[in-house]
Amino acid sequence: MGFYDDQVLPRLTNLTLGRPMEPIRARVVEGLSGEVLELGFGSGRNLPHLPAGVTRLLAVEPAQVAVRLAAGRIAAARFPVEFVGDNGEELALAAESVDHALVTFSLCTIPDAGRALTEVHRVLRPGGTLHFLEHGRSPEPNVARRQDQFTPLWRRFFGGCHLNRPIDALIEKAGLTVQTMDRRGLGRPAVASFLYEGVAAKSG
Repeated sequence: MGFYDDQVLPRLTNLTLGRPMEPIRARVVEGLSGEVLELGFGSGRNLPHLPAGVTRLLAVEPAQVAVRLAAGRIAAARFPVEFVGDNGEELALAAESVDHALVTFSLCTIPDAGRALTEVHRVLRPGGTLHFLEHGRSPEPNVARRQDQFTPLWRRFFGGCHLNRPIDALIEKAGLTVQTMDRRGLGRPAVASFLYEGVAAKSG
């Protein structure tokens, strides 16, 4: 990971995905309980919103600056936060070892998002759920076309972020069943602000 991705981008992300996203984050984490895996923990923006039923958070995060930015939120958490690696594609967790999983604004940057989601499926207990909030491919053909055009350049400046990933299709391909999902545009630029918000489950 280069200097920009490790030192600069986490600070920008902490700001740009900060306060305006708080109400949506609070909604996405509703229903989480027990031991929760979070892919792309970042600066811990989701921590203050996690429900009282959460007993432990297992965090995956590659950027050490992001972890340092999260120090205050970790200290204030009602439950222990344990870092379990920096690679969502190879989770150092046993099969069927976590109750639920959470991912927000991270599937766009994981190099092989499909593999990471397959790992989530592996470590979830039967009946466990993945709560997700991501930006991805728009259903509007004109916007999707621009997303395809801009993604190569966008990836260079935003830590490998893909504008055009079909989040719902990736989740279902990994063997998870989408239970609820809201897809909508959220402001500008349109190419980077089409949101997928929902819950997917592992069959019991």
